[in-house]
Amino acid sequence: MAGRLAVNPTRMELLRLRKRLVVAQRGHKLLKDKLDGLMQEFLEIAREYKSFRLAVDDELPYVLKLFVLAEITSSRKITENALDSTKQELQLTIKPRRLMSVIIPRIEASFGAVSGVYSFVHTSPELDQAIDSLKKFLPKLIRMAELEEAVRRLSIEIEKTRRRVNALEHTFIPRMKETIKYIMSKLDEMERSNTSRLMKIKAQRMAQEESSLSNN
Repeated sequence: MAGRLAVNPTRMELLRLRKRLVVAQRGHKLLKDKLDGLMQEFLEIAREYKSFRLAVDDELPYVLKLFVLAEITSSRKITENALDSTKQELQLTIKPRRLMSVIIPRIEASFGAVSGVYSFVHTSPELDQAIDSLKKFLPKLIRMAELEEAVRRLSIEIEKTRRRVNALEHTFIPRMKETIKYIMSKLDEMERSNTSRLMKIKAQRMAQEESSLSNN
């Protein structure tokens, strides 16, 4: 049972509650539509996130393996010196976008020019492959992180919207309906009581008039 609101059973309160009920029902429909839209967007992004996650999990060991091979075929010191002598700037730009009232970050990555060189004589070919593979791998990793954050934010908004929908559907709207029903019942009861009282007064007056006529 949702119970009812603590209000005075008056016609003015009845009109006010009926207006509130219309607004609540309209709000419930809008929130329900929003929830459906959020769920649809969530499922699409979650599928894309799963795809990138599998790709990252599959490719990451290969990229790490190339760096390990580069270190084994030359030496750790040579590999570290080579990596330290060549640098390339990675610039990340976050551009927020709105998706069903949820702010989703869009991450754009751009690589700057390479500064410095390392000796191809002392380093292994695996190092070149490792650096090239890492450069190709990073956009996938960034996209996965972007999708993961989108999934997290959408799930929070979905839960918040679902709570509001449930509160309106199972608590506020039933309470207003129950209160409207209660007020109408009380007003009908008062109207019947007034009608009965008026009929008694009318009957008493008629009895008095008949008595007065008979005495005359």
